[in-house]
Amino acid sequence: MKASRRLALCAVVALCAPLAMADDFPRPAELEPDVRFWTRVYTEVDTQSGFLHDARDLSIVYETLRLTPGASQRARNVQVADAKERYGRILKKLATGARQGLSAEEARVLALWPEGISAARLAEGVGDLRFQLGQSDRFREGLVRSGAWMPHIREVFEDAGLPQELAVLPHVESSFNPAAYSHVGAAGMWQFTRSTGRRYMHIDHVIDERLDPFASTLAAAQLLRHNYEVTGTWPLALTAYNHGAAGMRRAIRLHGTSDILTIVRQYRGRTFGFASRNFYVAFLAALDVDRNPEKYFGAVRRTPALEYEVVELPDFLSVTALEHAFGVDRATLMKSNPALMASVWSGSKHVPSGYTLRLPRRALSRPVGELMAGIPDAERFSEQTPDLFHQIVRGDTLSTIATRYGASIQELVDLNALGNRHSIRAGQVMRLPAAGAASSAAEITVPPADGVYVVRRGDSLSSIARRFNLSENALLAWNALSDRNRIAVGQRIRLAVAPDEHVVVASAEAVVADTGPAADEAEQVADVVAITASEPELSAAEVAAVESAEPTSGEEAARLGPQVLAGAHPALSADPGDYTVADDATIEVQAAETLGHYAEWLDLRASQLRRINGMSFSRPVVIGRRLKLDFSRVEPAEFERRRVDYQRSLQEEFFVTHQIRNTQTHVVQRGESLWVLAQRRYGVPVWLLRQYNPDIDLDNVRPGTKLVIPELVETERRPTAAAHEAPPRGQKLMASSGPTIE
Repeated sequence: MKASRRLALCAVVALCAPLAMADDFPRPAELEPDVRFWTRVYTEVDTQSGFLHDARDLSIVYETLRLTPGASQRARNVQVADAKERYGRILKKLATGARQGLSAEEARVLALWPEGISAARLAEGVGDLRFQLGQSDRFREGLVRSGAWMPHIREVFEDAGLPQELAVLPHVESSFNPAAYSHVGAAGMWQFTRSTGRRYMHIDHVIDERLDPFASTLAAAQLLRHNYEVTGTWPLALTAYNHGAAGMRRAIRLHGTSDILTIVRQYRGRTFGFASRNFYVAFLAALDVDRNPEKYFGAVRRTPALEYEVVELPDFLSVTALEHAFGVDRATLMKSNPALMASVWSGSKHVPSGYTLRLPRRALSRPVGELMAGIPDAERFSEQTPDLFHQIVRGDTLSTIATRYGASIQELVDLNALGNRHSIRAGQVMRLPAAGAASSAAEITVPPADGVYVVRRGDSLSSIARRFNLSENALLAWNALSDRNRIAVGQRIRLAVAPDEHVVVASAEAVVADTGPAADEAEQVADVVAITASEPELSAAEVAAVESAEPTSGEEAARLGPQVLAGAHPALSADPGDYTVADDATIEVQAAETLGHYAEWLDLRASQLRRINGMSFSRPVVIGRRLKLDFSRVEPAEFERRRVDYQRSLQEEFFVTHQIRNTQTHVVQRGESLWVLAQRRYGVPVWLLRQYNPDIDLDNVRPGTKLVIPELVETERRPTAAAHEAPPRGQKLMASSGPTIE
C-alpha cells in the first residue's frame, strides 16, 4: 500500500520541474539575529532554563533565567513573571528619558539597545517582554533519533524533487519524535492535524498513519510541495506549514510581495503571532545545527536506520496470528508499526487487509513470504470486526458498561480514544469490543463524526429528525431555530446537546447525571464525538494565545511543540482559500458557495445581497470574484465562523472516503468542459480543483492553460453523504454543464 504510494509520488515528479534551486532558502542580513537567537535556544540552554528577551528584536536578550530545579509549573510561571516585572520596571524608567544616575543593572539593560533608542520603543519593550524555554536537551535527543528516519526522509524528498534541506523540519516540529502529540491535536513526527492528515493518510480508530514515520513522510512531501505551488517560495511554503496556506497568500496579497523579510516584519494577521513569524528562522537555525552538530554538542551518535521487511497483508489478521507466524513478539510489532491503534493491540480489531506490515529484518528466521504463507486459513478473515456500540444513559459509568459487555475499562478508553476516563455523557455512543456485544448493542443511525449535519437540497427539519430518531423540538432548541419551516442548504444542524453540557465527576467513576430535558433528548441521538480523538477547533483568540505561549517546562513545551501548528482554522490549514471578510466588507467567492449560503450566514434574504451587488435574479455568483456583504445583523467574525464551519464540514466529509495520492498536470484543450474534466474524467470536486489552482480564473480558462489535478484514491471507509454532487445552484462555473473552453 505504502510502496505503491511511493512509486506514484515518484511518477508524478517525473512530469514536474524540480522544486529545488540554489537559493531556495534566502537569509537576509536582517534575519541573521533571529537565526542566531534560535541557534542559541537549540544549543545553549536546556529545558531547565530560558531566555528573557524582546519579542520583536531577538538580539535583545536580557537574561538567561535558570528555573528552580524540581519546582512546580506554577512556581516556574511565578519565577518568570517576577523576572518580567523586574525588567518591566527598568524599561519604564528608561522610557521616561532617564540617563543619569542609573544603577549598574539599568545601565546594562540600556546598553543592550541600539544607541539613541527612542523612549517610545523602550515603552513598547515592556509589552514585548517574553520568555523562551531552552531546547538544547530536546534538540540533542532529536539529533540522535533523526538517524533512524533521515535516510528515508531524504530519499522521499529526492524522489519528490524537494530540497534536501527540508529533511530537518522535524527538528522544529517534534524533535524527530514519531509519537509526539501537541495540545492543538497535531500528532507524529511531522505534526499533522487529523483533518489535514486525512487528505493524505488513513486516520481512524484502527489506523493513524500520522504516527508512522514512513507514511507521514510521504504525506509531508505532498503538503510541502502543495504549499510551494500555492505560495511560490520555500520560506513562505515553510511558514504555511505552520500558519496555513491561506494566511500566507493573504499576506502576499496585502503586502504585494512574497519577500519573507517583509512579511515576517510587517504582516499583522490576527493569528500571525510569534510562533508563525519565527517558524522560518527557527528552521534555518535547525538546519545550521543539524549540519554541524559537533560544533555545538560534541560527538553525536545518531541512531542507525533499522532494516525492515515489509509485507502487504492480503487478509484481515489478528495480532496474535502475526506474532505466531513471524515469531516476533507484540512489543516488536508495536514498535515497528506505530500506526496501528490500541483497538488492534487489544484484539478488538484485526490488522486491516491491505495494511503494509513492517518487520525488523534481523528478527525473521525465514523470508517474509514463506512465513506469511504459513498462516492457516482459519486465522484469515475477509472483513474487519464490525463496530458495535452502546448508547450511554443516565447512571452509566465506564465500569458498569465494561462489566455489562465483558470488557475492561482500559479497552473502552483505548477503543474510544477517551482523553479522560471520568468524562462521559448521556447520549454519547461508545464503541465496544466485539466479543459478547452483538446481542446488546442497539443498532443506531450514526451522524457525522462531529455531531453536526449539513443540510442538503430536499431536506426538511422533520426529515432530519426522523433520520436520526430525534424530535423536531429538540432540533429547534439545540439550534436556536424559531421557524421549523426555514432551513437552508449548507446550514449546520447540531444533532446533540453542546459538549459542555455533560457532567464531569471528580471521582474514580464518571456517572452520567440527569441534566434536565436536554439530557432526555440527548439519549436519543448517536453522538460519536468521543469515538475518535478529534483536534480542537481553535478560535482566533485561542490561536493568538497559542502563538504567544511561553512554556516554562519541558513537559509543557512537549505539549505545545517547539513551534506549534497555528492558523486560525487548523482543519483548513492546507486550504489556500480565503474565507475572511475584507475591511471593505467584501469577500472572495469560493467554490461550493452560493448567494443562499451567504444570506443564511448573514441572517438576511438573498434578494438583499442581489440588490447591494446590482445582480439580477438569474445572475449567479462567480468563483474568485468579490462580493459586497451586509453585516447589519451578523458580525464579520460570526460570518467567518459559519463560513469556515461549512467548508470544514464539506472537506472533512470528503476526506473520510478519499485521499490525495499525487498530482498531475492537465493542459486544457479547446472544447473541453471544466465540469466534465473535474467531475467525470478526474473525479475531483470543484473546491479541491480550485485549491490546487488558486491563481487561475476557472471561469475564464484558455486553451493551453496548465491545471494541477490532484489524484484521488478511495478509501475503504464508507461514505456518509454524496461527496460528488451537482454544482450548487446560484454559482457560476460548473453551474450546469460548466463552461466549455473556446
